[in-house]
Amino acid sequence: MSAQGASQKLLFIVNPGSGDKQTDLKEVINNYFQNSKHTAEIYSLSKDCNLDDIKAAIEKASPDKVIAVGGDGTLKLVAECLLGSDTPIGIIPAGSANGMAKELNIPITPKEAIDNCVNGVEQSIHAVMVNDELCIHLADIGFNAYLIKKFEGLPHRGMLGYAKAAWQALWRHRKMSVEFSIDGKLICAEAAMVVIANATMYGTGVKINPDGKLDDKVFELVLVKTYSVMEILKLKFTKLKLNPENIETFHVTKVSIKAKHKAHFQVDGESMGRVKKIEASIVQNAIRVIVPA
Repeated sequence: MSAQGASQKLLFIVNPGSGDKQTDLKEVINNYFQNSKHTAEIYSLSKDCNLDDIKAAIEKASPDKVIAVGGDGTLKLVAECLLGSDTPIGIIPAGSANGMAKELNIPITPKEAIDNCVNGVEQSIHAVMVNDELCIHLADIGFNAYLIKKFEGLPHRGMLGYAKAAWQALWRHRKMSVEFSIDGKLICAEAAMVVIANATMYGTGVKINPDGKLDDKVFELVLVKTYSVMEILKLKFTKLKLNPENIETFHVTKVSIKAKHKAHFQVDGESMGRVKKIEASIVQNAIRVIVPA
């Protein structure tokens, strides 16, 4: 562990349900800072936690850095609390997918991730406001959101269980009729799903938006025109490229998407029910994140 520069106070926002059963993340954090000039405080999220509680904990601790310990959902909570703030956010990836951690090349092992929180550099990134929900990673309507909803109730979440759910969903899910306007041009299409892409890739590493950047002035709208079981399994379990003939990408700062019928909707891996309309707009310099130097 290196300890360069001035002493720091880090507040760790820990999702108790994250991580594997073999690793006590609180113990790892406490051990790391035991003989350090830096100090750490831990705040555990309760099941009924709300943003006001987390904001109050951050204000009380008055930390130099706030660290999200969990998956993309935990990071989203911390980001909502520090939206537009200069306080940098670190990440200890302990969720099921850890999409943003992979996006930012955050080390996967807890000790190395903590070391990055202490010694890494800050980067300002944008986010997207989607139907009044802050999206730091990826949101979508259609097939993937439908599958996330179905996958939540599976007793077994391995590849076999997911493959079965994907196969069943393939026969039950129907394409959407969607329309949106880009540069004054109305686009009407049949789509399997439409992705609001702040980041470039899903948690598996497959790139749905390979040209995307977290610090430019746009986000991407990705129109996925069709799907197959193999394409679905690529999204969840591999880094294989999707068929480019099935995908069309638009660079936007704001977009309104209308679906003919209600479609399943998800933000950063969390099911948000079904909607007929999506309003999305970029939030420039939304948060500051700590990335490897």
